[in-house]
Amino acid sequence: MTVLTAFIRGITRLNEFVGRWVALLIFAMFAFLILEVGFRYVFNSPTVWTNELTQMLFGVYAVMSGGYIMAHRGHVNVDLLHSQLSPRKRAFMDIFTSLIFFIFTLALLWFGIDMASESISGWETSFSAWNPPIWPVKLAIPVGTALLALQGLAKLLEDIAIAFNLDYYRPDQSVSEGEQS
Repeated sequence: MTVLTAFIRGITRLNEFVGRWVALLIFAMFAFLILEVGFRYVFNSPTVWTNELTQMLFGVYAVMSGGYIMAHRGHVNVDLLHSQLSPRKRAFMDIFTSLIFFIFTLALLWFGIDMASESISGWETSFSAWNPPIWPVKLAIPVGTALLALQGLAKLLEDIAIAFNLDYYRPDQSVSEGEQS
């Protein structure tokens, strides 16, 4: 196994691990919303924290799952042309379009780091009746974006190998295409 193959597999495994743990947040969100419904309609005593906490958990869920979704090729694709191409031509097209992906992702990472560091430096809270800290949620933005960018780099390396028929990667060896550890 080459260094590039190990890198691709390592990034994919990291996103697989993070994605599986982040997916469990769905159960917490579900439980909090059921709890809120129970308190509101059964006990006539709504809470001030469940809706806000659920929104914050959903924000973390959304930004931290991007790398996992990319590793499993789950992001939205315009498949009209893409699905009609051979794997090699598809890889060339993906190399070309990855420029747009990296511009967007690196801008989000840049601004996300700035926003998170500003939030952490002031120990930012939501200023609601419950007033929880929101800096952990804002910190999830650059962390999740970095995981997405790394998975994008792994995919770019896969596409380059497929497009130019390089030895360091074969699609049938990919962790993202079904190999589980």
